[in-house]
Amino acid sequence: MRPSGRAPTHLRPISLEVGVNKYAEGSCLARFGDTHVLCTATVEQRVPGWMRDGGRGWVTAEYGMLPRATAGRTDREASRGRQTGRTQEIQRLIGRSLRAVTDLKALGEIQVRIDCDVIQADGGTRCASITGGYVALYAAFRRLVELGIIKKVPLTDQVAGVSCGLYQGDAVLDLDYAEDSAAQADANFVFTGSGQIVEIQATAEDKPFDETQFLSLLGLARKGVDELTRLQREVLDLA
Repeated sequence: MRPSGRAPTHLRPISLEVGVNKYAEGSCLARFGDTHVLCTATVEQRVPGWMRDGGRGWVTAEYGMLPRATAGRTDREASRGRQTGRTQEIQRLIGRSLRAVTDLKALGEIQVRIDCDVIQADGGTRCASITGGYVALYAAFRRLVELGIIKKVPLTDQVAGVSCGLYQGDAVLDLDYAEDSAAQADANFVFTGSGQIVEIQATAEDKPFDETQFLSLLGLARKGVDELTRLQREVLDLA
């Protein structure tokens, strides 16, 4: 039995609330159970210096956790004077995932910054950030179309992420913290809406796992991402 009482194939209750920030060009509050991440998209009419005059745009991401996102207070990284390696790795993953489905040439020399701020953490924050970040990005692009800055939304597909793991010997979908902290193995899967692989991160936490177990995790992840991309389409009012 999972601590939450969920079946192995069930996601936590998921909600994606679009337009939660009145200032950002795009925004989404992603809730994966008790993990809540605020994703905002900021449009800048310039690109990094190394990309100037190249005719291509850029999508990048920043990630951070509020001090009481977890059971005990954690100092803001700004007060420490540097980001942790974990933070840098997660925000690079978010940026890679969103760029994987963005037509940077069609975007032109525009940069979009996706800020993912974890309000409350209970496992799967990077996956919630990618899933909500896509919604915020789409909303920002749609705003640019409305303003006549670009002709169409420069996205080639959807993208979403979900975690899976081996808990008490069983493959389970969408780990919360209680499962993640006790899992034999855990993995993060990022897929496009059409089922293509963007990234897989899989680690044995207790003992090695075999290919059959990995394929069980892969199958669960595909099911989970199918549900998440359906929800993305629903909240964005896409056919």
